[in-house]
Amino acid sequence: MRSNELLKRMKANNPPTVIDVRTGFEFKAGHIPGAVHAPAWKILLMLARLPADKSAELVVTCEHGPRAQMAKGLLGLYGYRNVELLDGHMSAWRQAGHPLEK
Repeated sequence: MRSNELLKRMKANNPPTVIDVRTGFEFKAGHIPGAVHAPAWKILLMLARLPADKSAELVVTCEHGPRAQMAKGLLGLYGYRNVELLDGHMSAWRQAGHPLEK
């Protein structure tokens, strides 16, 4: 999903859940407003705060892509069927000037 599309969808009635799989330090430095912090290791160990509804729309992001891709695979293994990656990830989100939450 492109960052402009995500920003638009975040303002809708039923926005997707943004899953940020970066480290705690990276997350605290600035993340997409309302994002759930869920590093891949927490997803692997089933410790992450994820929606109970396995059909919920999820958008996964990290800084550049590899961690998000791994997390997307794990989410698929755990039964989540509607998982997308944020195109360009957090670096593209910041470059577009979209809002950050700290």
